[in-house]
Amino acid sequence: MDEMEKWKDKTESDKLTEDEEKIFDQLGFKKGTSRRKFLKQISAASLSMMASSYFTSELFASTAKDLPDDPAVFLNEVKVNLRVNDMLKPLTLDSRTTLLDALRERLALTGSKKGCDHGQCGACTVMIDGKRKLSCLTLAATCEDKEITTVEGLAEDGELHPMQQAFLKHDGFQCGYCTSGQICSSVALLEEAENGEASYVTENFKNIETNIKLSEEEIRERMSGNICRCGAYNNIVQAFKEVHSGDDEMPTWVFATQEQMEKAKNS
Repeated sequence: MDEMEKWKDKTESDKLTEDEEKIFDQLGFKKGTSRRKFLKQISAASLSMMASSYFTSELFASTAKDLPDDPAVFLNEVKVNLRVNDMLKPLTLDSRTTLLDALRERLALTGSKKGCDHGQCGACTVMIDGKRKLSCLTLAATCEDKEITTVEGLAEDGELHPMQQAFLKHDGFQCGYCTSGQICSSVALLEEAENGEASYVTENFKNIETNIKLSEEEIRERMSGNICRCGAYNNIVQAFKEVHSGDDEMPTWVFATQEQMEKAKNS
């Protein structure tokens, strides 16, 4: 095939299809453009749409010649005072910054891990005003003046928290990625039990007492939001039981019976 035929084939393959021409017309572009140019224009349009979320309405209201010199107009900043581990941390953040990113990227508290970043794994669990929260789904701007406790803040006077000691004693972790979230969730669960808060498997909602001793079923249900991909669940339950009730016996893990499976299926 000579050079002229190669050029002809390349030109033919670069022409727009009928569907592409329809899209081209709907977008208001000029006809007679090659597919290469068409794709470049589409890419440019997509980039513009993506970038638009980073600009304020004030900027869009300005004409090109009136664009402000102050780069702050491009930002969406808020000032927030985060009280983390009994220390006040004043920060200036994008209003969309999650608490997890603020902790890790701005305060260098990397104990809280970013696992799924969708609130499904529990690796980012921290305590806010004593309650366990998923920091990847919590905006930092909503935590103004609230008490935030991360895994770094559990130890006191150089001594590990009893839950941290129990996790070490009973090998409540393997790779360790989920451990900070597991421990924070476990510490918060101690207070839930002390307050007599109910869970999905609580049988009698009308007669809930404070300082309740959680059954193994209750512990597993209440900790189900924290996933351990290594499968150290038995050891985690054992560690929690020792701190919660002084019981350091190994959990009695068994397969669900047919009756239990039917009950779960019909509930």
